[in-house]
Amino acid sequence: MGANTSQVSDLSESQSIRTLIGPDAISENEPFWNQLISFTFSSPNSSADAKLLEEAVVPLAKTLIQNNPRSGNFGALVRVFLSRTKELKISTECQDQLFIWQAHNALFLVRCLLKVFIREMNAEELRLQFSYQERVPGTYDSGCEDLLEELVCNLVHLIVEVPLLDITYNILFEAVTTLLILLSYQLFHKEILREGLIYGYLTRGRCLSLTSRLVKTLLYNFIRQENYPPAAQVFQTQSDGGGLLYGLASGVASGLWSVFTLGGVGSRPEQEQNPLPLSNQSLLLLLILANLTDGPDCPNPYRQAITCFKNTQDSSSFPSPQPHSFQINFNSLYTALCEQQKSDQVTLLLYTLLHQNSNMRTYILSRTDMENLVLPILEILYHVEERNSHHVYMALIILLILTEDDTFNRSIHEVTLKNISWYTERVLTEISLGSLLILVVIRTIQFNMTRTRDKYLHTNCLAALANMSAQFRNLHQYAAQRIISLFALLSKKHNKVLEQATQSLRGPLGADDGTVQPDYAQDLNVIEEVIRMMLEIINSCLSNSLHHNPNLLYALLYKRELFEQFRSHPSFQDIMQNLDTVIGFFSQRLEQAGSDLSVERVQEVIKKGAVALPKDRLKFPELKFKYVEEEQPEDFFIPYVWSLVFNSGVGLYWNSQGIELFSMDSP
Repeated sequence: MGANTSQVSDLSESQSIRTLIGPDAISENEPFWNQLISFTFSSPNSSADAKLLEEAVVPLAKTLIQNNPRSGNFGALVRVFLSRTKELKISTECQDQLFIWQAHNALFLVRCLLKVFIREMNAEELRLQFSYQERVPGTYDSGCEDLLEELVCNLVHLIVEVPLLDITYNILFEAVTTLLILLSYQLFHKEILREGLIYGYLTRGRCLSLTSRLVKTLLYNFIRQENYPPAAQVFQTQSDGGGLLYGLASGVASGLWSVFTLGGVGSRPEQEQNPLPLSNQSLLLLLILANLTDGPDCPNPYRQAITCFKNTQDSSSFPSPQPHSFQINFNSLYTALCEQQKSDQVTLLLYTLLHQNSNMRTYILSRTDMENLVLPILEILYHVEERNSHHVYMALIILLILTEDDTFNRSIHEVTLKNISWYTERVLTEISLGSLLILVVIRTIQFNMTRTRDKYLHTNCLAALANMSAQFRNLHQYAAQRIISLFALLSKKHNKVLEQATQSLRGPLGADDGTVQPDYAQDLNVIEEVIRMMLEIINSCLSNSLHHNPNLLYALLYKRELFEQFRSHPSFQDIMQNLDTVIGFFSQRLEQAGSDLSVERVQEVIKKGAVALPKDRLKFPELKFKYVEEEQPEDFFIPYVWSLVFNSGVGLYWNSQGIELFSMDSP
């Protein structure tokens, strides 16, 4: 690069770059390094441009790989960067923009080269690239120095020590991104990597003592949601004029800051530029670290930190007996989670905190403004056809975890919402959060029945409804209708599958022509499981909160003929008893009230009857389902998190060829 380079196309022509990748060694004390890292570079601001940068760097990096064993220039470049990191904190306090800018440029070069190295070689070969150095008088030979570990530890130190200001934003972003790159070996392996050099440095080496500070800093980077600063704010003119070098720094600022508008994968559609690159990248790194597998003799320290951190408002004794514990402002974290819930990675963070951190789960469930968190989750599910399956699963599991709490199930029916703009099936001028939740979950079930037919999706949807059912309160008329209409849809599907199963058994004897016949018996079994679950949900509501749900009773009585066919069915006889009792009791009272009753009169009879029906006539155990993570969850989460890095990493592009961890149609 060097001071005159400004475009991707100039890279291969740059004399400084050619010298760096050439066969001749360059001493760390040479003025060359100052020239190399004092560049202005119009960085890409789209996926296509990011791809161009990657393609320009690859041949240069391959040349360096060939020459580096002789020249040691890559190690020299790393040491030049490391020598500057030692003074970064002081430079920040002194507002020394030029020093910070050069350190950023050095790290940017290291990161671009590392990305190619990692694709071209294994971890041991990578460590060798760090170890090569020219053996000439005056060259410092540290003997047993592990320069790769030194780089990893320095990056962690940089992230936790250097404060986030306008002048440090870009170098902090580069440090986070470089750690992501160093961990990206996983992308090129189908099997889950359970150990490795970088893994060891971060979980057992010198970085271990910084675990809690790194997790806390990454969380705060996410919480702060800082935009990348405009160039004019970064390099402000000093009152004394600033001098020649200061003027040079000011002149290149506009090129530097566009680093943060880089796009991502060429195979994905062009997206809006990410205005929060440090927040996004920090969250991705946090999720990667939290999902590293446990070692044979040591649990993942980053998961431990995620599991046990506490609220800064928590007055209980501290420090915690758990390793890597720390405190963070839960209110700020909750607000950020509510505001940013549209992305996969924020939904995954919310899932991780709810599932693994009991302190955060208790805090979230104690909030009196739960609608701020639940509404974005419901909107994700409402637009299920636009979301990838993993995002939908995470949203559903979050609801399932929330519905394990009875207080949540009661309180959501006390929150009144008005004019939900994204719900377009019907105008909902006023509805409770609980009724809206029921509507969205039922819609998800119906979508799944007609499109994906995913049993896992059904199970989680029905489990959430079942957990809520005993606390259903004053259901909106439309929500009550949708519960019964879902049962009607299931009944119709049951009859159709039953007919197909019967016909397949009567099929012609010579039909064995090698074609695979649908497994109607299995389909019938699945649909009957879902029907039984729906009957249990209705039963649970009627048994525990009959007098609170006149609209559900009205819908049930209006469509009571739906339930006739299941009364004598051996799979449903036991569960139909309560429904028969309710239908029989209210049908009798309606007959006694006369014929041609108005809707209002029917509702009046139902309300009075709900009070009159002896409670001991309806007995049904309360339904409770608890989310349990499957064995070896890493088989799901590690490919998922890396697919998010692949698709959402700011300024990162990987050629899809060679990606082994997930198929390219993954989320």
